[in-house]
Amino acid sequence: MNYRGEALKFLESHGINIGDHIQIIKKDGEYQGMLLDRSEGADDQHLVLKLDNGYNIGINITQAKLKFLEKGEKPKIKLPGLNIKKDSEKVDISIISTGGTVASVIDYKTGAVHPAFTADDLLRATPELLDEANIQGKAIMNILSENMKPDYWIEAARSVADEITDGAHGVVLAHGTDTMHYTSSALSFILDSPVPVVVTGAQRSSDRPSSDAFLNLMGSVAAAKSDIAEVMVCMHANENDVQTYLHRGTKVRKMHTSRRDTFKSINSLPMAQVSEGRVKILDKRYKYKKRNETELEVNDSLEPKVAFIKSFPGISLDFIDYFIDKGYQGLMLEGTGLGHCPDYLIPSLKRANEDGVAVAMASQCLYGRTNLNVYSTGRKLLRTGVIPTGDMLPETAYVKLVWTLGQTEDLDEVKSIMQTNLKGELEEKSSSKYFLRD
Repeated sequence: MNYRGEALKFLESHGINIGDHIQIIKKDGEYQGMLLDRSEGADDQHLVLKLDNGYNIGINITQAKLKFLEKGEKPKIKLPGLNIKKDSEKVDISIISTGGTVASVIDYKTGAVHPAFTADDLLRATPELLDEANIQGKAIMNILSENMKPDYWIEAARSVADEITDGAHGVVLAHGTDTMHYTSSALSFILDSPVPVVVTGAQRSSDRPSSDAFLNLMGSVAAAKSDIAEVMVCMHANENDVQTYLHRGTKVRKMHTSRRDTFKSINSLPMAQVSEGRVKILDKRYKYKKRNETELEVNDSLEPKVAFIKSFPGISLDFIDYFIDKGYQGLMLEGTGLGHCPDYLIPSLKRANEDGVAVAMASQCLYGRTNLNVYSTGRKLLRTGVIPTGDMLPETAYVKLVWTLGQTEDLDEVKSIMQTNLKGELEEKSSSKYFLRD
């Protein structure tokens, strides 16, 4: 139980456990229902009941009396396996879970939400997936996405590769939304895949009527069956439960804290939209790798000692010198405007270059591209060896620098790789027509 303090003492004194049916009597009324667990870190003054009408309610235990009604069962996280026969007429799609809101199942008896660890769990939550494909899956980790790190990108990439080697027609990776665009970029650079790799998540959990988990999963499986053999992000196209967009893994970013259509393609169109199981390319001129066009290859050497630094008015030299002194191999600067930072940082950036530390520059503006030739500060930065990153998103540029330094330590080679379009991360020309496009 996550109950603590006075609430835990109150329950223990009455011999009450999670799942028991109880009655709480207070001056303002009587409340009857099933005792639910509380979230970790909740206060110690309230109990949570699932009332007979299905609603959950929190009740303050101050001056309350408790009456035991009936012994209940604690919600079971592990449920018996499903006996589902493979359909020879359908393709095999693998779903790999790293955690996050989309990878959860709801216990409709108690209202509790649990992580989905297996394909069986996902199929209980979304049985409609079986209409589309043979689903096989596994959980390789169960973390909040803010805890993602380069080592986990490698683990995810290798797991995806294993599924492809074992014959998966396509792979879906369930992921928390906060850092999903970092992971989609990492998978894009690490993997050359002959089949679609689709990263998806949910802004709202499956116990909420407005959950986006169902549509995002269904759209992802449709994308995994498609001919687009790239790393993509599949999320709601708008606030309606009608269609999802497929965004290129290196050109997408989370743009809102809570909206279901939070993911937007930046400086480009989404690759495609998915509606009722059909994938439609949005621009026929869009170039993408097709199924079985390439052999599976995994290049998962990464350099984790890369700092991601945002320039701001008053930024101190210490921000640069600290990471150089700590032995970091790369600095990814998120500069202002066309790719600028205060010119008093230039001596430290020159020192970084002399010490063999790669320094790259992206723009906080997100839309448009860096250009260090326009103003004097930019030209000075170029002379210190700072690498402009075109129209790459700052997060994508950071991930690419982590990957590039895993391939080579030679600064000339680093510059060449960073300024070469490998996975659709760089556009030759940036068009303002995509600015803040809905």
